Amino acid sequence: MSEQQSMPQIIETQPDRTDLPLAVMPTVFEAMIEPFKANLPLLHDIARVRMYTDRTTDKETLLARSADADAVMVIGFHIPDAALDRFCGFDGGDGHVRCFAFGGTGVASYINMAKTRERGVRVCNIVHYGDHAVAEHTFALILELARETGRLDAEVKADDWTGAEGYALHGKTLGLIGFGGIGQTVARIANGFGMHVAVWNSHVDPAAATELGVELIDDMGDLMERADIVSLHLPLLESTAGIITARQLDRMRPGTLFVNTARAEIIEPGALTARLLRGDVQAALDVFDHEPLPMDDLLRTVPGIVLTPHVAWRNDEAYVSLTRQVVQSVASFFTGGDFNVAN
Repeated sequence: MSEQQSMPQIIETQPDRTDLPLAVMPTVFEAMIEPFKANLPLLHDIARVRMYTDRTTDKETLLARSADADAVMVIGFHIPDAALDRFCGFDGGDGHVRCFAFGGTGVASYINMAKTRERGVRVCNIVHYGDHAVAEHTFALILELARETGRLDAEVKADDWTGAEGYALHGKTLGLIGFGGIGQTVARIANGFGMHVAVWNSHVDPAAATELGVELIDDMGDLMERADIVSLHLPLLESTAGIITARQLDRMRPGTLFVNTARAEIIEPGALTARLLRGDVQAALDVFDHEPLPMDDLLRTVPGIVLTPHVAWRNDEAYVSLTRQVVQSVASFFTGGDFNVAN
């Protein structure tokens, strides 16, 4: 059965209150359904809610389900410019959405922020909901590169006892580009491994740097050259898009481990693929320029690369904070507040 043919369960609140605006969640991850239901009372007497409980990224399905929405809760799908116009009733579109409540950070890679600003459509994102989730996944990727547990598991199950030589984390230098909530959590974990942590010194909280005993390095290229492991934790903003260049990536030494659980768009287009295809740097990536990653993408050909499908943010703890903030954003919009406004 295709996405368009499926008949998802629909959860509605206050359906008879047609005097209230309508907030629609056109798709959701199954694990988020119960956390969202627990927070829907926050919209009592503020807005009706219609939540579709299946998972789809089909643009026409999303648009059809949101046709009469005043606000849309955006959970894990992109809104291209043409779809944005239709959602909001511009350029011949029939929608009337006035607010998008995005269930994540890095909203700029999902919605055209300049366009929403121009047209007076509010966009909200959420903050610090998944600091631990992303930090833990970062170390899962680092450990996979260092100890290859996935490959070794498959070999043992195939009766191959060859094994592999591990790469020690203790005493190595972890270079962090980005030192907000996630970067600081990664640093705390790294301290537990006995690693030396160096941080690119841009907008770094001095108190946090002192508390965590990190070394601040002013030049990003210098950091990449000195680090044994480079991990990215910058948000995607207009000021950070493409901030990591081919010249900086070129300074990584052979044998460096490179991890990205932030956003692919903070790297100059094509620069990372070109660097990794040289074959002397190992990488683990959770984010990509195009998602899902196309089957013919050259990243798939990089030897030893570890790829995960943009899941660093997804765990049970993160869902509790995420769902509450999304609902709070919608409630704030309809009551004249400014909670978590991103644009």
